[in-house]
Formats: sequence, structure tokens, C-alpha cells
Amino acid sequence: MNSFQIPTPKDFSFELCLEFLKRSPRELLHVCQESSVLKLIRVKESPIVFQVKMDGTNLGVTILNTKVTDDIKQDVSQYIYEWFDLKTDLTTFYSLADKDKILRNLVKKFYGYRIVGQPDLFESLVWAVLGQQINLQFAYTLKQRFVEKFGECFTFDQNAYFIFPSPAIVTGLTDNDLLHLQFSRQKSKYTIGIAEAFVSGQISKKKLQNLPLQEAKEELIKIKGVGNWTANYALMKTFHYPDAFPLEDAGVHNAIKNHLKLDRKPTLEEVRKVFKKYKGWEAYATLYLWKGL
Repeated sequence: MNSFQIPTPKDFSFELCLEFLKRSPRELLHVCQESSVLKLIRVKESPIVFQVKMDGTNLGVTILNTKVTDDIKQDVSQYIYEWFDLKTDLTTFYSLADKDKILRNLVKKFYGYRIVGQPDLFESLVWAVLGQQINLQFAYTLKQRFVEKFGECFTFDQNAYFIFPSPAIVTGLTDNDLLHLQFSRQKSKYTIGIAEAFVSGQISKKKLQNLPLQEAKEELIKIKGVGNWTANYALMKTFHYPDAFPLEDAGVHNAIKNHLKLDRKPTLEEVRKVFKKYKGWEAYATLYLWKGL
């Protein structure tokens, strides 16, 4: 059998997560079908294409391009647990949100929605840099060009699947390579600089894996181009720190402005005041405020 199952928490909605994954037709790093998603990763240097869909109360996983081995099952399962944040117990967050006038209706409406992660830390940081100070759709356009040009492509069953460009590939690029894709000069320098930090060993997913949030953030902020927002975004999306808090996020500010019926953008102090109630769960409060927009 080339299929296996992964149990899911009771408070998990694959439908809402899939909705998030479908948000741009320019996305190349997964392929969404009506009720499933297909993804390419590498396991022990071999390309593995797998499909994920709901199967009763479990996630059904099918390996499409080869036979399942123990290594493949273990690595694909680990990726899916991280991708859909299946190990986080949301009981405390939902209890907190149920008592909050801003979050109460959002968690009822979007119950089971989880942080759809980016298990690749390099991808997470570069994606955050690409999204700085531009609209989401243009960020997806830049990512599409970047992945098509420098990512790894694997063709299976007449469909192309992609893996995000590796730091080793990106360190060999020049500003001109990225400016040609319509990167700004600043985004180009930051992207190559982040790649160099990975290749030199200054940063890695393993190095940050078990650090407290503040220490992990301090390590990331040492990299040029990675500020507080970018670091918190990556820590939220790659490591699922529940207390990662992208304070400066424009979407969060718009959500709070709407909920508080302000005629202006809230100050950072006003944002902090709202989020005091969500201490320890800032990442999930952010997720649901984004979803509400």
C-alpha cells in the first residue's frame, strides 16, 4: 500500500487550511485540487510527491511516485505535522478567545483553522522579505519567478512540481539575476544575504529548534534584512511558537482598527494593549485576525 493515515486533533479543519493554500494561482510549491493538496519534498535526496486529503477523521496520505518506505513515511509525516501544526493543543487558546469580544466570533466562524506552516526556514525568511512593502499578489509573482528560475523542478505524471531554491544556489546569484525578476535592489541583497547566513552556518533550523522565543528571535535579527516582523513571522510559520507576535503587521493593525471602529490606524501601544489579553497565544490571535480580514 502506498497510503497511510495521520490522526488529526478534533479542532482541526483541513477545509480551512486548504482554502488558505488555494489563495494564489501563482503558487508553485504545492498543487491544490478540489479536496486535496499535492506536494514535492526530498527524502534522503530522493524526490517524493505526495497527496494529502481528509479520510474520515484522519489525514490520508498517498505517496504518488514511488513505494512507501519507513524513511519516506517518517519524513513525510513529520513534514505534514509541521505543515498543518497538528501537534499544538489549541484548547487554552479557544477558551481564551471565547471570552474575548474581538476573537469570539472569529473562532466560532473559523473553528479548526490552524497556522499553515513553512517547515523550510530559508523559504519562510525569504518569503517574508519578498512580502515587505508590496501587495500580496505581487509578492506571489516574485516568488513564482524566483522558484521557476532557481528552484528544483521534478516532473511526474506530466505535472511539474517545485522545491524552493536552496541557500547554496542563491549564494551563487548576483543582484542582476534577481533584479531581472523585478526584485528591488534591497530585496535582492537581503535574499542573497539570508542564503549566505545559512551556507556559512550562522543560522539553521536545527540551531534555533529548541531555543526560547526571544533567543531565537535575537539570532534571526542578526541577519541583515531580518527585523522584528520578519523574525516573528518565520518563528510563527516554521517553529509554531504560539507567542510569536508580528507587532508591526499591517493586517493586524487593519483588523484592530475595524474591530475598535477607529478612524485611523492604531498605534503600536494600542496594538500591544489589545494583545495583552492574548499573552502566550499571540501567533494564533494574529492568525484569526488575518482570517477575519
